[in-house]
Amino acid sequence: MSVKITTDNFESEVVQSPIPVLLDFWAPWCAPCKMIGPVIDQIAEEYSGRIKVGKINIDENSALAEQHGIVSIPTLILYKDGVMAAQRNGAAPKHDIEALFRNLI
Repeated sequence: MSVKITTDNFESEVVQSPIPVLLDFWAPWCAPCKMIGPVIDQIAEEYSGRIKVGKINIDENSALAEQHGIVSIPTLILYKDGVMAAQRNGAAPKHDIEALFRNLI
């Protein structure tokens, strides 16, 4: 299950997380975001306890999107030990998304 990430809980859910965090920057009107949404949910379920999956709606959390330099969505960013470790822009197949974090868990 993914976690809704907001400006209010970013520090506690992402920066202070003891496990890597995969962030999905998305918006409800974004067709590619809708395409990878089920894959992101599947990853959250399959890797539960080893990786945390957070979803950031850029319309509701524009400050976080700006802070991360998001110019296109979907954008996936991996945090490990409170810092960005990897990033991928655009829709991608499951194995490419898993490659972002596989060597970190």
